[in-house]
This record gives sequence, C-alpha cells and structure tokens, in this order.
Amino acid sequence: MDITVNKVDVANTLLSGVIAQSTIDQTIDKLAKDATRYVKVDGFRPGKVPVAIVKKLHQDKLENDAETQVVRDFVDNGIKQATLNAEDIVGEPHFKKFEKTDAGIEIEVEVSTKPHFEAEGYREIIPTFEKPIVNEEDVAKRVEESVKQHATHQPIETPKAIEEGDMAIIDFEGFLDGEAFAGGKAEKFSLKIGSGQFIPGFEEQLIGMVYEEERTINITFPAEYQAPNLASKETQFKIKLHEIHTEVIPELNDELAKKIMKSQEEHITVESLKERIRDQLVRESLSKLYQEELKPKLLEALVVKFDFALPNNIVEQEIDAKVNQKAKTMSKEEIESYKSDDTKIEALREEIRPEATDSVKATFIIDVLAKKEQISVSDDEVAQTLYYEAYMSGQDPQQVIKYYEENNLLPAIKMEMIEDKLFTKLLGLDA
Repeated sequence: MDITVNKVDVANTLLSGVIAQSTIDQTIDKLAKDATRYVKVDGFRPGKVPVAIVKKLHQDKLENDAETQVVRDFVDNGIKQATLNAEDIVGEPHFKKFEKTDAGIEIEVEVSTKPHFEAEGYREIIPTFEKPIVNEEDVAKRVEESVKQHATHQPIETPKAIEEGDMAIIDFEGFLDGEAFAGGKAEKFSLKIGSGQFIPGFEEQLIGMVYEEERTINITFPAEYQAPNLASKETQFKIKLHEIHTEVIPELNDELAKKIMKSQEEHITVESLKERIRDQLVRESLSKLYQEELKPKLLEALVVKFDFALPNNIVEQEIDAKVNQKAKTMSKEEIESYKSDDTKIEALREEIRPEATDSVKATFIIDVLAKKEQISVSDDEVAQTLYYEAYMSGQDPQQVIKYYEENNLLPAIKMEMIEDKLFTKLLGLDA
C-alpha cells in the first residue's frame, strides 16, 4: 500500500494514494473465509459453507466491509508513516477525495492534530482595571429593598375600591369556551395590582372593584404562552374581591438585620447588613465589568498574541455549527435559497470562517493556559452549576441536566467554566 505523506502545516497532514483493487479483493476473500464459521445456509453443516457461496449471498456487505477495513488500514498506516502521535489526533479524518476506479480506490484524507505553541508572555497582555466604587445611595436603595422583602400585609381599616399598588385578596377561576381549565383557579390569592405578576390585562381590569364584588373579565393569552392550549386564546375569569391589604414595612434595626442576613450571631448589626450589601454591589459591578469588558478584551488579546496552525477539521466543524445556528434564524424561503445554490452556501461559510477560526483558536489557547495555571473543572462542578441555575430559574434540575447530556452540551459548559476560572485568576478577580 503506497502512501504519500504531505505535511500541509504543523497541524494538518494529507495522506494520498491508491488502494489497489487486488488489496480489496484479498480483504473480501479473507472476510468471506472468516464468515464461513458462523454463516448459516440450508444444506450445509455449520462451518462447512463454501467461500464462494458466502461471497455470492453476501457480496454487497462483504464489499462494504472490505472497503471500510482497507480505508481504515490506509489511514492507520499513513499516520504511522507520518509519525503522528495518536494522542494528538483530533476529530475525524477528513476525506478530500474518495474515488472508485477499475484500479481500486483513489484516496486523499487529511488528518489533523492538536496544535502546540509556546504559551509565554500572556500575563503581559492582561487588561488593567479599577475596582468599582459603590455609591452610598445604591447601598441605601438595596437596604430598603431588603427591608421591604420582610414587610407584612394587614387589612385596611376602611374598605375602598381597588387602586394601582393595592394588595388585593381575591378568588379567581378561568374558563376557556365555557369550561374551567387546569391551573386557572385560586382562593384568597394575594395579588399586588400593577406588579405584572399576571398576564397583561388581568390586573388592570380589577381596578375599581369593591369588597365582596364579583366581576367577569376577558383575557387573551399571549401567543408565546407556555401552555399551548391557552396560547392566543380568549378566556374569561370570574373574580371575587374579599379585601384589600396594606403593606406594613418593618423598622430597620439589628434584629431585622439578623433576619435579612439569616444569621443568629449576636454581633450582627444594621452596619453589618450595609457592609454585606456594599460587598454584594461591588461583586455585581465586577461581574458586569468582567462579562461586558474584561473577558472580551482578554480573549481578543490572547487570540492576537498567539499565532499557530489550527486543525482544519475542527475549524470546519465550528463553521458547520455556526451555519446551523444561523439557519435557525432564517425563514423557510431563505433556507431553500441556500439549498438550491451551492455557491451561496460556500459564500456564507467563508463569511463565517474568520469568527469560527478565532473561536477554535481561543479554545486551544484556553486549554493550554488552563493546564499551565493548573485550572480544572470536575464533572461534579458542572452538574452542581447546572443544578443551581435550574433551581434558581424554577426548572427541574434533573431534566435540565438530562437535556444537556442528550444534546452533548456538557463539554461546552465545562469549557466555559474553565475559561471563566482561568480569566478570573489572571485578572485577579478570584481573591
């Protein structure tokens, strides 16, 4: 098997040659001979089926299996001949030519390897920044919000009609086409008018109701509503107002500060609460600064800093992913126009190539620097992060993790977490 090895660059190697038809035929004969041990044919004892009969009955499968094997052998031998380290090979070999002829199979396959580069000098390009300064007005506003979260509600002394901002205690039941629907009923429900807690139009139609009044209102559910049976549907709600409550905001003192901070320690004071809130505001400001400015700047600087050849197959995979992502935003007409015009698809791929190339390059840089800085993220950390985010957004954590597993998204999440760990360390934000 003659193989020509051509080093395209340090990350890509082209293997080319012709797999002789005689090699394919010999492989077919060997596979057919091996198959005689287990193939069952009426009239022949097990293990005694002639090779010619096996070849006649299973010709197509034998040819396909033989081609698969000789191509695999071609690639394996080419990798050895090119002295490539198997551990450095990334992705699947990319077949640039696969042509069957009377002489055999003319083949060109590109094998890509992990790039290697000297990861030095990266600390010199880390962007500088000033620590955010907390405005005391912002501290006071956050303290006030925290105090309001511990407010209680008491019935007003003199009954009146509902106004914007009132806390109404109501019964309600929803109907679709005259039939009550699931999840549309509650009794003695506390609803702050103007809070936007309910679907648009609901709270506004309660204004003016008086104690013990019953009212029917019409509500059209939004088109994007999560329950398909209600989306865009016109419904009726029967409402009964029991009473209106007023908000009683507690006095801010050391005892309340302990409740807000969920601490029983004696030394907790109002000033302790304010100090914690100052720290929270600083962390929030730093997080915003990191996401919107520092992270993009550092990522761009690293991509410019290091120059090395990239594995072509990984770049093409990234282009595929970005094209598919872009296709999700296209209309059916746009998608059809691309399907019927190869030159248009190729133009789109070339338009996306620079972004995809930088993305792949950044991934390899982060991988190398993370190892150098001894940064790692365990599978348990990934699971815990997804669990927490699902819990905070009111989703089922197990379902969220299952979705990420089934769609092979966990590696991307882990890489993103490694990137953030690395960058926060380099920027000095992990202290």
